[in-house]
Amino acid sequence: MSGPRSGLRRRRSTTEPSAVQRAAPSEGRAELQNWPAADDTVLVIGISRWHENALAEAYRRHGGNVYALARRVLVDPGIAEEITQDVFVKLWEQPEQFDPSRGTLRAYLLVQAHRRAVDRVRQDTARRDRQVREAALTAQAGYSLEDEVWQMALAERVKAAMETLEREERQAIELAYFGGHTYREVARMLGQPEGTVKSRIRAGLRRMNAVLSGIEKEGLR
Repeated sequence: MSGPRSGLRRRRSTTEPSAVQRAAPSEGRAELQNWPAADDTVLVIGISRWHENALAEAYRRHGGNVYALARRVLVDPGIAEEITQDVFVKLWEQPEQFDPSRGTLRAYLLVQAHRRAVDRVRQDTARRDRQVREAALTAQAGYSLEDEVWQMALAERVKAAMETLEREERQAIELAYFGGHTYREVARMLGQPEGTVKSRIRAGLRRMNAVLSGIEKEGLR
């Protein structure tokens, strides 16, 4: 597994300080060169100031965990490595997206990896489903157009229900149900207490159920 790509150019707004910059205790710490001794927040400050060695240290600390999560979701090691590279390229290009007040750097990177991996699985699944559906339609003259439309409408409703959730609820549900992780694993990945994660998942599922409960009543009106 290769390291993060370096020498990348990026554009970033400097109109206001990022959460990482606001969290910096002093200007001097941002110039720290002994990156292996720096904490994660200082590493991200260094990344925001174009220190490639800070990015390399962040990758050394967390790249293995990011790759392992992507590999678990995707299975394919090559695609998992692509996802890992993408996560750290985003950290290099948009370090201001990390907010230390919301959790650890590792949790942030794992959430990014899981989100990208799930999106890739959805894309691949949609493509395979489309191919299977087209093959079935070719082989069977008497397919039900109504059933096909219903399945498409149902998928769209589930997607819409997920989008109504709070960000924290959606992250926890995606990790638990798309990623197949236990409550304890999700709590560790998000840097949150297990009880909090359970409550968010339950609340999110209740919210989704409220959105989805009217499907049978509404039909395809």
